[in-house]
Amino acid sequence: MNAAENAASHPTDHQRAAIVDLGSNSVRLVVFEGITRNPVPIFNEKATLRLGRGLEATGKLNEEGVALAMDVMSRFHAIARSMNADPFEVIATAAVRDATNGPDFVRAVQERMPDVPIRVISGEEEADYSATGVLCGMPMADGLVADIGGGSLELIRIAEGRHQDACTTPLGVIRLSDRADASIGRARDLARQDLTAVAWLEGIRGKPLYLVGGAFRALARLQIARTQYPLNIVHLFTMTAPQAREMVAWLLKSGKKTLEKLPGVPKKRLDDVPFAATVLEQLMLVAQPSEVVFSVDGLREGWYMRKVASSVADLEPCEALAAEMAGRLSRSAQLPADLIAWTAPLFSCESDRLRRLRSLSCAMSDIGSYDHPEYRGAQTYLRVLRMHGVGFDHTARAFVAMTLAIRYETDTSDALLEPSRFLLDRVLLAAAVQLGLALRLAYTLCGGTSALLHGTSLALEDGALLLSLTPEDRRIVGGSVRRRLERLGQAMGVPTIMRES
Repeated sequence: MNAAENAASHPTDHQRAAIVDLGSNSVRLVVFEGITRNPVPIFNEKATLRLGRGLEATGKLNEEGVALAMDVMSRFHAIARSMNADPFEVIATAAVRDATNGPDFVRAVQERMPDVPIRVISGEEEADYSATGVLCGMPMADGLVADIGGGSLELIRIAEGRHQDACTTPLGVIRLSDRADASIGRARDLARQDLTAVAWLEGIRGKPLYLVGGAFRALARLQIARTQYPLNIVHLFTMTAPQAREMVAWLLKSGKKTLEKLPGVPKKRLDDVPFAATVLEQLMLVAQPSEVVFSVDGLREGWYMRKVASSVADLEPCEALAAEMAGRLSRSAQLPADLIAWTAPLFSCESDRLRRLRSLSCAMSDIGSYDHPEYRGAQTYLRVLRMHGVGFDHTARAFVAMTLAIRYETDTSDALLEPSRFLLDRVLLAAAVQLGLALRLAYTLCGGTSALLHGTSLALEDGALLLSLTPEDRRIVGGSVRRRLERLGQAMGVPTIMRES
């Protein structure tokens, strides 16, 4: 029996969940694996239907899009069912709920997916799912969520782990283009008119603006390509308000031919870009945000958290992912907690953010233990920098990746580490190097076991770095321990002492 036959003869017992997000512009199937605090998509496919094209004039779904949808939905049904996804639902949004032939379309889809619930959700429900999706990755988010689709723009105020105000506006990119007869000037006036009518927006000024939806993600991808930003991950890509305003101005003055020349551009979204940029321009004028944060998590992840993962929703996403990775890839369940305590004396004045980053680094500090020794540093660095984790912002990725690369003996000047050098400020970069060297020393002392670490400690005393050991623990000291202690002291700019306690 070959490998493929062997796999086929042992069906998976993993729980999977699937959602079809049927929007005004596109339809997407996402299949999630398991029940975890960080949604894990194992299948993700999109088809552009533009069901909402012409809806403003005709009141009906686009006929070409409807015909295409039948084949696409049949394919999605076959895929999700073959993957044993349960629950499996179709969620339809603005175009289907607003079109006069929406009910007929739903009945036609139901014939092709007879065993799948098809829900046409309200604007309020759509806003609630989007807010939950953003909070999935940022539980402490406090500000304004703007979720743009083809037919509508949902605006949601979030704070204290829930949404507090919400409304839907007819500012989806397809509908706005139709309403404005493809005129950007007219679109600007319409966006300003619709947004100034939302009374509660003025009360949220000075808070972050969280952008959700494919058209907004396209703006981020263009900015990443244009600036040669070192991490091609849209999720939690963050810009200051002045940077966002400059980006919008550049997008609105750049023609389609200019944007097409950028590497990796979302070409199917280029027609939507001017209208998404116009909405963002006017939204920033009204809301006056402190910063702009792009979120890949939205309606689909909100559905997952409500439908599938409600039992783990209260876990902190970064801590949950770190624990999960450590459980799969590390040698000791106890050592991470010991390392957090062992390295604490080196960072006595650390900020809350640095304390959190240090804890995450210690938790994942052994995840390269089963990799080839020649590639552990590089493999671990890239694994962390590019991992799928909804709560890890770009700074956290850069810090933890840098720390673990140093722990696995990567040279600080290695070109591989350039993304971290770009993304981290001077203080965090120095802290990552020091923590990495401290972890390298700890693992040299204990070999990955808590028992050998317990008799040792680090401390800063009288301007020197002190490594204390019990007489019994002298047996674990060798030349490599002394060299790594000295290297840590050099990075900290202090002399080193080794002493029996």
